[in-house]
Amino acid sequence: TESAAAASLVTVYALSHISFLLHLCVTPQLSINAFDYNCHVDLIKLLKQEGELFRLRKARQKMSELFPLTEEIWLDWLKDEIRLTEEEPNREKVYELFERAVKDYICPDIWLEYAQYSIGGMGSPGGIDRVRSIFERAVTAVGLHMTKGQMVWEAYREFENAILSTTQLERIHTLFRRQLAIPLMDMEGTYAEYEEWSEHGVPETVMHQYKKALQQMEKCKPFEEALMVAETPKLAEYQAYIDFELKEGDPARIQITFERALSENCLVPDMWAKYTIYLDRQLKFKDLVLSTHERAVRNCPWTMGLWKSYLLALERHGADHQTVSDVFEKALNAGFIQATDYVEIWQAYLDYLRRRVDFSKESSKELEELRAAFSRSLDYMKHDVEERKQTALTSVFLLSSCPGLALHCKNMQKARELWDSIMTKGNAKYANMWLEYYNLERSYGDSIHCRKALHRAVQCTSDYPEHVCDVLLSFERVEGSLEDWDFAVQKTETRLNRINEQRAKAAEKEANLARQEDERAEQRRKAKVEKKAQKKVQKGTRAGEKRKAEQDDYQDEWNEDAGEIDCLWTCTAAPPAHRQNEDNPELRNDNSSVFVSNLAYTLEEPEAKLRTLFETCGPIKQIRPIFTGKGSFRGYGYVQFESPVSVPEALKLDRRDVEGRPVFVSPCVDKNKNPDFKVFKYNTMMEKHKIFISGLPFSCTKEQLAEICKNHGTVKEVRLVTYRSGKPKGLAYVEFADETQASQAVLKLDGIEVEGNKISVAISNPPRRNATDKPGSSRPTGDAMPRQVYGARGKGRTQLSMLPRSLHRQSAPAGKVENGSAADGEPASAAGNAAGEPKQLSNSDFAKMLLNM
Repeated sequence: TESAAAASLVTVYALSHISFLLHLCVTPQLSINAFDYNCHVDLIKLLKQEGELFRLRKARQKMSELFPLTEEIWLDWLKDEIRLTEEEPNREKVYELFERAVKDYICPDIWLEYAQYSIGGMGSPGGIDRVRSIFERAVTAVGLHMTKGQMVWEAYREFENAILSTTQLERIHTLFRRQLAIPLMDMEGTYAEYEEWSEHGVPETVMHQYKKALQQMEKCKPFEEALMVAETPKLAEYQAYIDFELKEGDPARIQITFERALSENCLVPDMWAKYTIYLDRQLKFKDLVLSTHERAVRNCPWTMGLWKSYLLALERHGADHQTVSDVFEKALNAGFIQATDYVEIWQAYLDYLRRRVDFSKESSKELEELRAAFSRSLDYMKHDVEERKQTALTSVFLLSSCPGLALHCKNMQKARELWDSIMTKGNAKYANMWLEYYNLERSYGDSIHCRKALHRAVQCTSDYPEHVCDVLLSFERVEGSLEDWDFAVQKTETRLNRINEQRAKAAEKEANLARQEDERAEQRRKAKVEKKAQKKVQKGTRAGEKRKAEQDDYQDEWNEDAGEIDCLWTCTAAPPAHRQNEDNPELRNDNSSVFVSNLAYTLEEPEAKLRTLFETCGPIKQIRPIFTGKGSFRGYGYVQFESPVSVPEALKLDRRDVEGRPVFVSPCVDKNKNPDFKVFKYNTMMEKHKIFISGLPFSCTKEQLAEICKNHGTVKEVRLVTYRSGKPKGLAYVEFADETQASQAVLKLDGIEVEGNKISVAISNPPRRNATDKPGSSRPTGDAMPRQVYGARGKGRTQLSMLPRSLHRQSAPAGKVENGSAADGEPASAAGNAAGEPKQLSNSDFAKMLLNM
């Protein structure tokens, strides 16, 4: 009992001091990284729970120095300070805090709180003028806020009503007129209130401005409604609203829309960048531009582009040098993510310093500052940036700094030291680096150092030594003596001979490796041929089964061309019996096996490809690709797993792309021994609730077709007919909820254009097909013409028709895709001819044919 009581006391103590314990964890984190925004927020919340107002004030003050505070934090802080000043009156301190709050964001609630607080000091000298001044600033800042601006206007009018006198009536009239000239939500109520308040009615000028504002409000209303229903942070909706206002071109409305967007997306750098660019290029008001840039870098200090734009804006508006330098120092301590950001911010600052220098003077304070900044930047890059393992970026910065040192700082010796440090970082093997150094010496140095640089380049360059040698010879031809020329020729020849020997050895080594690889490939090919020969001997020859397999392959090709059974057939279809009989009995009728088809006939090493495809499904016992008698792959085979549990996983790989073709994976089932197994076949009878569409563009997708058809009824299924290779045929079947919807779709869709193609639409009525018909056969199907008429093997090639050509049945019009029903608009007799019935000819028809013979 005592131990339980002690545990309870410990728990109560821990819970009562949990905020203090968390505070101990948060404070060290802030000492490590003062720019951790979330830690500041957590610390403020914990101190608020503890009720330590003075420490809370210090924490808020520290955070406000680094970041803009949110509307919620500002309102809590202001309310706490107002309560404290009630005990110790100090209204000026609260006023200063309000002034800081309204600078962070354009928040109507803060402005309203500011105005209401100022009303409390109305009795002091100049109090009424101060309240009126705050209200004027509030309506200027947030009076255009479409949803919350009305509250500020109403509060302003209520204040004027409270101090109403004869002289104040005109002020209230003016407030009404100003508000009614601005598009705001629910502005009709304000107009009705003005009508009731005004003794002489609404003036014509006010009514005209009100109607104009109402029209503008109707334009903005869709964007406001989109913001109301959208979820925070509503970035896309604000982007659309801003684009609309930019086209309208009203600067005040553009500014308030940007401010509203940033109040909910203050951590989006692109939004700040877009806003600052607009201010820099359009408004160009110094105070507004610089304050916005400052808020941008306070919200997103990790974004180098905002700091760079801030430096340019300060220089553009003539800020003093100390201010620009302070901003640059803050940028260096902001904690950029990439080392390239430090390179760019340093380059921007050096460019600023260079523009301050008058190079016509030998020396000046600005020139000394530029030299000092160059030296500091180099030290910074060599130490701080290299600690981030960005040596290549350091080299790039040093490379760009050398011309500046030589030209602006007139310190060629320092530039040479930089080049030495660049070459020691692994750049000595690159010809372009040496040529950059040579060009620097050529422009700002002397011929002695040019010659030294080129001789070192010839000795060290490994990528393009010929180019460096040519530059050295060209230099000595122009600048050098005969001894210099001879020495250069000898050195370049020696170096090039050594390079050629190294290249010859490398080429020989590469040739040996290639030859060894060819030998290994030849060995693998021979082993493969021997393996195939052994399999062929073991399997034996079954000529009858091969002929049957060829006939089935031919039938598959016919089904593909006819368009009746598309690529979905193989998902559930069982493999033909003769294909199973060709195989090892272990693979036949095995619930651990799957049948794989539609593989490319030219597939190399099909067994390895199938193993790679199915090895993730489970342990594989055997893979058997099927080959012809000549040893060529037939495009299908069997995969047997160790366990039946692998089969469902293998079936999930159906239609997986293998070298550009969808692979069909289906269960391995013998239909002769499993008569209950149903092979999926599409309906061959008329389907009145389904329509058939032809002439579709090959790029048309199921989603696009469903979108076209949904306006005419409830679409239950869309099927695009494709070849076995997966390529579309331009045909489709669309199933509706009932026959009425399908009929309406035929009437409305037939003849319309889809992506430039005119489509044909009819009720689905697929023709009956005989499994033994050949593709393209024009003879009737089913029972209309018995097969025995042509013999067991069909119509022979030599059995020519003795009927004159003029008596042959006319074929269907070209370009019409048959769906098993007569085309729209054709007479019944034409439809009968299409079904194979001979046309009844009159005596006059026979007379015309005899005259034409």
